[in-house]
Amino acid sequence: MEGGALVLFSGGQDSTACLAWALDRFAQVETVGFDYGQRHAVELTCRGPIRDALAPRWPERLGLDHLVDLKLSFAALGETAMTADVAIAMTAEGLPNTFVPGRNLLFLTYAAAIAHRRGLRHIVGGMCETDFSGYPDCRDDTIKAMQLVLNLGMDRRFVLHTPLMWLDKAATWAMADYLGILEATVELTHTCYLGDRTHRHDWGRGCGTCPACVLRAEGYRRWRAG
Repeated sequence: MEGGALVLFSGGQDSTACLAWALDRFAQVETVGFDYGQRHAVELTCRGPIRDALAPRWPERLGLDHLVDLKLSFAALGETAMTADVAIAMTAEGLPNTFVPGRNLLFLTYAAAIAHRRGLRHIVGGMCETDFSGYPDCRDDTIKAMQLVLNLGMDRRFVLHTPLMWLDKAATWAMADYLGILEATVELTHTCYLGDRTHRHDWGRGCGTCPACVLRAEGYRRWRAG
């Protein structure tokens, strides 16, 4: 595809699958990560090794990496289980307290600003409405609305891609296998909400009990069984 792509790349399983998806389709791919004071900030240290592992598979396609510091911004918005050492639980509104209000909306806005400056038309994110935690900013309707807002507000024809939107976690594992990044996904990515990389499982590293680990492990089991 023409126009080059910017991938929202956290260092987790989903964003790594999206990075490989983009590298398989675009001649020019850049990445952007966000440091928002997440308690699993270890994911940010995984980004470099993952990029290094994927780059040789798609020679000369992977370009610059951008890291945006949003710690002060998110601290001002209040604590959640993703940004403070509190127990993961459901809120009175029926949302998990790992939901960071407005996170993906801000990420996409910053990504579009970078893409505008870098001359990139396509923005790729790992939002998913199939196996997800109920986050409203992961819904397909939200992404479509954001594409319209960004195009109007920045007077550009951005295209927001969400290749995982209708895939469950088993299908995401299948995608990693198909794209040849299965080993990198297991060994290098980080998805555990608690930031635990001391425990090694057949599906990767993590505490094994937080919602992100449970979802990843169950998806791996179903993919292997299928």
